[in-house]
Amino acid sequence: MAKASTAPRKAKAEKSVTTIVEHVEVPGPTEFSDPRMAIEVRRAAVWLGMALLIVGVIVLAQPIMLIIGGLVFSVILDGGTRLLGRVLPIPRGWRLAIVALLGFGFIGWVFYYAGTTLAAQAEALRAVVMEQAARLMAVATSLGLLPEGGSITGLQSQVLGGVGRLTSAVGSALGALTSMFLMIVIGIFIAMEPRLYDRGVAWMFPVRYRSGFYAVSNRVGFTLRRLLAGRLAGMAFEGVFTFLMLLVGGVPFAALLGLITGLLAFLPNIGAIISGVLMIAVGFSAGTGEGLWAIFVYFFVQNVDGYLVVPYIARRTVDLAPAVVLAAQLVFGALFGILGLMLADPIVAAVKVTLEEWSKRGAEADEGAG
Repeated sequence: MAKASTAPRKAKAEKSVTTIVEHVEVPGPTEFSDPRMAIEVRRAAVWLGMALLIVGVIVLAQPIMLIIGGLVFSVILDGGTRLLGRVLPIPRGWRLAIVALLGFGFIGWVFYYAGTTLAAQAEALRAVVMEQAARLMAVATSLGLLPEGGSITGLQSQVLGGVGRLTSAVGSALGALTSMFLMIVIGIFIAMEPRLYDRGVAWMFPVRYRSGFYAVSNRVGFTLRRLLAGRLAGMAFEGVFTFLMLLVGGVPFAALLGLITGLLAFLPNIGAIISGVLMIAVGFSAGTGEGLWAIFVYFFVQNVDGYLVVPYIARRTVDLAPAVVLAAQLVFGALFGILGLMLADPIVAAVKVTLEEWSKRGAEADEGAG
């Protein structure tokens, strides 16, 4: 009886096993047995990912540029903190607070004590520049270089249209203040504990690549600190020296022109051209002698800054060709607006140093393997 009862059960179990075997999942259309097809699919996925990354960078241009601006500001704070640590052996947090307070205090002092005077001079400077521009356009029209009936507003719109669009973040005064505040906050947080963020980024890489990432990160930070130190020193030198020399030569609005020249010195090439045009236009509005003196001041200050001040301070930083910097400013300005124009120089320097470090480590690895 036991054998008779177990026989049907065994037959039923064998039947169910046969049914399961018959319904085993088979490969679908998304599975490739040919290894060549799998390789091609992976290649296509890489290219598609790169295309999506480019689209994402363009769509998210505003927050990306704000983050990069915050990183650049953190490098400035970090450089000041390190420099202060050489003469003041106190904890890093206190040194960072001193650097931040000194920087913001100086900016507040400029706006508080010189705000009214500079605001009045700015309005007068605008009128002088517009008058000189109208005279220049009249001369160009008489020589046949410009069509009849042209206006300064139309020429200005054409020039600005060639430069590119401004990002929505800095399209208004409120947007500019908000963007500035966000970059300052990001920069302060990163400067407080930069190693924390280095470790966070390195965590996303495989362990064997992390030492290389730390080496590249240290090299990029060192280079940017030198580069921005040279920029800040150049800004201070150009602003103060321009003010003093214009004041000696009797050129109007010497203080405002010195401040504008110092601020625009952060933008290589383009900033010097803009400040030079303003300086020469104001000089000739006061007379031929003042105009010639303004030309002399412009070339003298630019040559001293370009050949003595910046190379002396940033002699160990990355060597950037002026044409490369200018091309990067035009491209970044067209893509990302005023923030791209301001940050083109640090971005190009960081990219160049990164590629150099990767190439160097690759050559060392090849030599070791050989």
